[in-house]
Amino acid sequence: MNLKIKNALVSISDKDKIIPLLNIFKKHKINILSSGGTYKFIKKLGFKCTELSKYTGFKEMLDGRVKTLHPKIHAGILHDRQNKRHRNEMSKNKFPSIDLIIVNFYPFQKIVSNTKNSKKIIENIDIGGPTMVRAAAKNFKNVTIITNKNDYSLLIKELEKFSGKTSLKFREFMSSKAFGLTAYYDAMIANWFNKKLSIHFPERKTIFGRKLKTLRYGENPHQESSIYVNDYNDQKLSFDQLQGKELSYNNYNDIFASLDILGSIKGKFGTVIIKHANPCGVAEHKNALESFKSAFACDPVSAFGGVVACNYKLNAKITSEITKNFSEVILAKGFDKDSLKIFKKRKNLRVIDISKYKHKNISSIKAFDGSFLIQKKDQMILDKKKLKCVTKLKPNKKELAEIEFAFKMCKYIKSNAIVLCKNFSTIGIGAGQPSRLDSCKIAIQKAKKFLPSKIKNSIAASDAFFPFADGIKTLIRSGVKIIIQPGGSIRDQEVIKVANKGKIKMLFTGIRHFNH
Repeated sequence: MNLKIKNALVSISDKDKIIPLLNIFKKHKINILSSGGTYKFIKKLGFKCTELSKYTGFKEMLDGRVKTLHPKIHAGILHDRQNKRHRNEMSKNKFPSIDLIIVNFYPFQKIVSNTKNSKKIIENIDIGGPTMVRAAAKNFKNVTIITNKNDYSLLIKELEKFSGKTSLKFREFMSSKAFGLTAYYDAMIANWFNKKLSIHFPERKTIFGRKLKTLRYGENPHQESSIYVNDYNDQKLSFDQLQGKELSYNNYNDIFASLDILGSIKGKFGTVIIKHANPCGVAEHKNALESFKSAFACDPVSAFGGVVACNYKLNAKITSEITKNFSEVILAKGFDKDSLKIFKKRKNLRVIDISKYKHKNISSIKAFDGSFLIQKKDQMILDKKKLKCVTKLKPNKKELAEIEFAFKMCKYIKSNAIVLCKNFSTIGIGAGQPSRLDSCKIAIQKAKKFLPSKIKNSIAASDAFFPFADGIKTLIRSGVKIIIQPGGSIRDQEVIKVANKGKIKMLFTGIRHFNH
């Protein structure tokens, strides 16, 4: 059913793209109602417009908090044109129909991004706008609702196609978008209050997100996917792609995994190489080039086609080393001109500047059919008060620093996780095995394959306790001289006995780092 638009209410804080729409209103003799800044803007452009206070006979009050909350407006929006009793009530009260609502809300998210002033933030919680939007969206059989300036062009096409009318299909589609917006807006406000009050797990949780783009496909070509921004600044992510093909679902997944690890490396040049969301090499070093070389040397085969992430600026020398091998994505905190020239020779290579990237979200979410899990991110590494050396041989201060690095890496690797390290670089990683013994064997196998000279006197870290002594024995036989693990097994004494017999150093952390 196509319905003629006679009266339109326009209330917008963002005046962009409105002029072509006003011209169409004029062409199809659509009356415009408006208030405040929008009314003044429309009048200044030379278009006819009726001020809302004149229309309702009621001046806005409470510093503008009450202006559209009036029966004449909401009855005009909500009445059912096919309902005889509704028509009689409207006629009796001399209330005209309002057929089109164009609204965008107070810029709550912009204000939240730019100030911590609670009073100013609360004043920018829109009441009248969302109320009109919900009313119009509910009554989509009779009313058209537009909440996004990017949809003005669609409305223009609709009005031109149907001579000043809109189709039911169009109105219903715009209604779905409108309810999506009000839910999004309320979710942002609720999340702001939760954060302000340090409520990490509220009784009702709504996750807000704005679609940034549709991706070509998901993990596999037969899966559809999109990426959403869950932030008050929802127009872009906090890193910039400088060149290369569009990022895929798997690229984003690997990028976020690498950024998590990279953020944990402080005070040194850190390099992370990721493949399938698992690190295949991580290193920190006082020299940037050596940091990359060490990370890559851990597993150069798995590094093929992976993501290389650096917490430093790339120059030509490091870039030349990186481009000796095939990578899908390069992340760095800036690039000099010479490095960008080198990358440009590989047009498909995705190059991303993470100089402005900051970790904001302290929660992780996993969704299932009809439910989802939320937890605080694992931001702990060690609790020095719980750290305990359980063997006769004790580590020195220098060894303790590297022991901490090894244990830190465990929390980013899929459980069961075993990490072998030497000189603040991973030399073997065993990830995601149901058996911890198998993870030990894989880590050793990797180290023997690529860095056999470094396995002797290396450090091994385990994300959880060893349920049996077999894993410890396997590590000792390979040349490992220090093991760090949470402890807590019923066979801890058996494990400690094996460690002492093997003349190694072993520490219990009391902290587990499962990553499922």
